[in-house]
Amino acid sequence: MSANESKNPTHIAREALKRLAIRHLPPTPANFQVCYNEIAGLPDIPPFPDRPLRQLADGLVPRNEGQKKEVDALLQAITRRSWQGVTDALNGFVRAGSERSLGEAAVPAVPLAVLPVDFAGSLGRVIDGLRPFFGSDSPRAVALADELVALLRQPAVEASLARGVLDQLLCHVRSAVEEQLEIRESLLKLLHLIIENIGQLSIDDQWLKGQIDGLLACVTPPLTLRHLDEMERRMRDVLDKQGCARARSVEAQQEMRSMLTTFIDSLAAMSQSSSTFEACIEETARELERVTSPEELRPLLSGVMAATHAMAEESAHSREQLQSLRQRVETTEAELIQLHKELDNASAQARHDPLTDALNRKGLDEALLREMSSMRRKAAALTVSMLDIDNFKRLNDSLGHEAGDGALIHLANVARRHIRPSDTLARYGGEEFVILMPDTTLDEGVEVITRLQRELTKAIYLSGNERVLITFSAGVAQVGLDEGSGDALRRADQAMYLAKRAGKNRVFGG
Repeated sequence: MSANESKNPTHIAREALKRLAIRHLPPTPANFQVCYNEIAGLPDIPPFPDRPLRQLADGLVPRNEGQKKEVDALLQAITRRSWQGVTDALNGFVRAGSERSLGEAAVPAVPLAVLPVDFAGSLGRVIDGLRPFFGSDSPRAVALADELVALLRQPAVEASLARGVLDQLLCHVRSAVEEQLEIRESLLKLLHLIIENIGQLSIDDQWLKGQIDGLLACVTPPLTLRHLDEMERRMRDVLDKQGCARARSVEAQQEMRSMLTTFIDSLAAMSQSSSTFEACIEETARELERVTSPEELRPLLSGVMAATHAMAEESAHSREQLQSLRQRVETTEAELIQLHKELDNASAQARHDPLTDALNRKGLDEALLREMSSMRRKAAALTVSMLDIDNFKRLNDSLGHEAGDGALIHLANVARRHIRPSDTLARYGGEEFVILMPDTTLDEGVEVITRLQRELTKAIYLSGNERVLITFSAGVAQVGLDEGSGDALRRADQAMYLAKRAGKNRVFGG
């Protein structure tokens, strides 16, 4: 491999894909990046340190409204995994500490000479947890982190000195984050290119085109772990269906080749029989020219009749063979047509509802188990909501089923636009939908679904030229730590029923 070729990102990406296949690893962006970094000699960057940063936020004690806002901004930045937001919020918290609260008397701002012990300790633990992030390619950042940690562990930390070291460290962190963002963007572009090329290779397969469109949607920013997980599942569906189609196509080709050979052999046998019969007739004709008595004619006629019977039997046998061959061809053709129909419906048979592109019941069950496992592991909140379109039967009866399908699609599109990337939308059945909301309490979930109701009311649905107002009733339930996967859904369903009874277009908690 030449030096120029070894530095070519396209070649590195191709070698990374080969390494994934050799190691039998799923083709997730995380696994791809590990292999890419190994081949390119780049450091393997650890994940975003949510927990240490949240510990830092919990240790901050706001003394005025400005600092409270900065703490909220810090928590939001941690949720978004934005280093720039974390930096701005910490700097804003320090600046807000010198500002007076609205209810305080106007006093001159006094610069903070010594950092509070609790704050210094929390900041030191955060910086200590961030040291693996810098890796071996930034020795200056590692040295600054070590210096700052040692400084923060002292009994009395001068604020100006700590801030100077922190500002230098943040500059290095910002550069590292910007570089990682550029790497991620390049990898996403490469992944888009690979997926699009796969789709172009199989342009005639509608089932594969649908899965490719889903993959491209999954890798469209904002990128989340849930999106990557969904992309991995879709990729597995593509590979499984592609393997099935390839195996059946090879088998069908072998069957067709065998039947063609049989057909050619039958034609050859028929041709040989015809030639034999023709030769017999010609020989009999020559013999007839030499016949001088009726006694000599009798054996010739017997020979002709025997040859004719043999020819008739051979023709009947060949006809039966050809009829059987035709039936086998028709059966194989029907099986291939059925296979293509099954492949065309691959998305619907997997995890997505083909009408709304929301998860179906199977996809919902998997997502719910995954979110409940994450909830118990992180001791976080998880809330589910059950939505049911109001007066849906009346809409179908008055405007037709096509208008009803359009209303379902409209609700799904509005919901996707106004829920968070971490939330999950699923079609539960008929006109019912479920929304999973991780890191969300019951009260917060009720607020989210109520806001979605308002947004749906603003987004008028057009059925032809007719404006249709669509509303829904909803029940919300927070999943208990010891609950089964279906218990919270049943409570949400009961709350939704009460919302219907109370007058519709309402949200009840259960």
